[in-house]
Amino acid sequence: MEVYCTRPGCPRPVNYFADLDNSATLKTVQQKYCMGCGMPLILVGRYITQRLLGKGGFGAAFLARDRYTPAMRQCVVKQFQPSGDLTPTQLQVAQNLFEREGAVLEELGNTHPQIPDLLAFFELDVPRSSGGQADRFFYLVQEFIDGQNLEEELAQNGPFSEAAIREVLIEILKVLQFVHEHGSIHRDIKPSNIMRRRDGRLYLLDFGAVKQVTQASAAEAGKASTGIYSMGFAPPEQMAGNVVYPATDLYALGVTCITLLTGKQPNELYDPYSNGWNWSSYGRVSDRLKTVLDRMLLATPSQRFQSAEEVLEALQGSAAAPPGLPPRPAQPPPNPAAVSNPVMAAPPPPSSTPARLPKRPVQAPAIKTAPPAPPVAAPPPPAAPIQAATPAPLAAPKRGFSLMESIVGAAFTGFEGSLLAIALISLLGTTFLSAGFWLLLLGVLVLAQWNHVIEKVDLLILAVLTVGIIILLPPLRDFWILQAIGNPIRTLLLISVLAGLVAVAATLVFRLVYKLLSGLF
Repeated sequence: MEVYCTRPGCPRPVNYFADLDNSATLKTVQQKYCMGCGMPLILVGRYITQRLLGKGGFGAAFLARDRYTPAMRQCVVKQFQPSGDLTPTQLQVAQNLFEREGAVLEELGNTHPQIPDLLAFFELDVPRSSGGQADRFFYLVQEFIDGQNLEEELAQNGPFSEAAIREVLIEILKVLQFVHEHGSIHRDIKPSNIMRRRDGRLYLLDFGAVKQVTQASAAEAGKASTGIYSMGFAPPEQMAGNVVYPATDLYALGVTCITLLTGKQPNELYDPYSNGWNWSSYGRVSDRLKTVLDRMLLATPSQRFQSAEEVLEALQGSAAAPPGLPPRPAQPPPNPAAVSNPVMAAPPPPSSTPARLPKRPVQAPAIKTAPPAPPVAAPPPPAAPIQAATPAPLAAPKRGFSLMESIVGAAFTGFEGSLLAIALISLLGTTFLSAGFWLLLLGVLVLAQWNHVIEKVDLLILAVLTVGIIILLPPLRDFWILQAIGNPIRTLLLISVLAGLVAVAATLVFRLVYKLLSGLF
């Protein structure tokens, strides 16, 4: 039998023991040790790790067997190791956090069928092969979900359909509703943390806690601090290390859905120029689903949905807030003075973990010795919202244009505008009538692009059709300049391409000037 060593940096982690192929020996042997580093391989005498499932900056996950069960049940052993050397005080805080989060995971997993059960949690002190202070490792043992996570599913099958996105949304929202009602916030919703079991059931994964310890020790050691979030999926308040809310998870779930729907990474869908998400041109969905996703992705927490239940109601078309009404306010942060040994998160590289909440948003935890800050006053309650007589869809915000979309649109407008000018001059001559028609048609083209009536491949099709019509109908290309300069068709294309380039240059200059003026004022 192959047994995998869990010590980080082991020079030869794969070990083979022929005697363990015998089931009687496997269940009675006291211990086996790694031949590469001397690490005990049968964790707490019970769990035998067989292969590495995944590895990150804070530890690793292993597929293991529980030899205390009749069928040698498969399970997942997650190992966490704080970075840097912890002081005795920090280590005690780490141990308390680990035990508290273990209790939370046990409560959530054993109560909700779409959260893996927590089977065990323990610490292991292992002497170093070179001698000196022992290494301390933290372990969580969870139920093994046999299937594929949605990141793997996306890579294998391509972008999700609207029906598949609605399924993911509804199922994970039900899980988040349960998690939030039990005073926790996941803080790391992303495709790789949603698993589809072989029978089709979706699970929400990664409810570890020791990454809080890693972040605290790194900060204490003066290294780059590590925040609890995954880049691209976390909302602004989480990246800034501020208070997190249920709406924080809803934002990350919204980003998860648009990445699955479009097959693109968050950095490809977020437009820093307009400071917003530009995803709908890559994945077409119904107006209702688009409106729901757009609201989940708003930058300000109070403007998003405030609970998973609200999102579910909006998806079903009932109890959705009418446009223009003030959103339900977010809950105020708790009094920091009531928290002993608070741990504060600082923004940076990706990680994952839920936070235990006292039914209210909490300050992300860093070991801190200074006295706690004074409590933050809760905002006054807003006026009661007006109930709509009939459900109305949420107003979808108008989508802006990315830099690339602006360049493509300008090139099309210049190219198409020159073709229309040549055709009109050929038919009507250089008169006020032809100029008026040209301006009218150009205005219709710009308006159609502004409202996304024509976009992407539509622009290419329309340009090709226009060129074809002018070439096939000689009266439309009787403009004298085309006849004067060699081949009329080649001259037609050359003038149109040059006009497109001039339009692109003018657009870039305009955007640059606008950006500079915006920065000044």
